[in-house]
Amino acid sequence: MSTSGYSGTPLLNKLGLKPAMKVLLINSPADYFELLGHNITPQLCRSHETPDFVHLFARDRKEFETAMKKVLAWSTKNRQLMVWVSWYKQIARIATDITENDIRNYALQHGLVDIKVCAVSEIWSGLKLVVPKSQR
Repeated sequence: MSTSGYSGTPLLNKLGLKPAMKVLLINSPADYFELLGHNITPQLCRSHETPDFVHLFARDRKEFETAMKKVLAWSTKNRQLMVWVSWYKQIARIATDITENDIRNYALQHGLVDIKVCAVSEIWSGLKLVVPKSQR
């Protein structure tokens, strides 16, 4: 199983991805299953299903905000929805106009809260967003 970052914890565990969850990947990198250390193809959502787990990879602010409109709609259907948003780490030296603070601020303005951050890979960080407990 793949480990990312400093903790040595497998990415699958860091993300809290469980076998029973319906998963939606948005703009995921080609090596996502390799990063996870697990093939989650059987868990991927069909077009008519509401996800339990979303992992959105945002290369820039426009891509993030466009995808989040859909994510917010799913969060009203599934109040237990777990959302991970990943963006390029500064150390990756890949041009981007989005930061952890941008993601957090957007989430807070739209009824979600951030509860965890982790290294997803050498170039991606991740921020976990959920519906506040008081609203589930």
